[in-house]
Amino acid sequence: MSVRILIDMNLSPEWVDLLAAHGWSAIHWSHIAQHDAADASIMAYARDHARVVFTHDLDFSTLLALTHAAGPSVVQVRTQNVLPEHLGPLVFAALRQHELALLAGAIVVVDERRSRVRVLPL
Repeated sequence: MSVRILIDMNLSPEWVDLLAAHGWSAIHWSHIAQHDAADASIMAYARDHARVVFTHDLDFSTLLALTHAAGPSVVQVRTQNVLPEHLGPLVFAALRQHELALLAGAIVVVDERRSRVRVLPL
């Protein structure tokens, strides 16, 4: 099984095709439901459909910490420039490096220097 990704509204839909070109199944939230859905709804969808939330929003990690949930996994980018052409190589490297952790339940934080992982539950 490989990582399947749900892209949050705060990231460009351009990520869908780029992730697919590198072998990951990805869907943007705008293709699923209302753009203003609550973070809890996005998390529930990701959990129910075995998807990893890909976001620029800190709230997903907070939700996981507050609920002590074991999933869904989250990939969180912590940079100013979140465009695929800038951040793509770093995200792809993090997805490959932390694939097993993401499949098991983890938060992976990606910034311009490195990626780090925290196993769920927090």
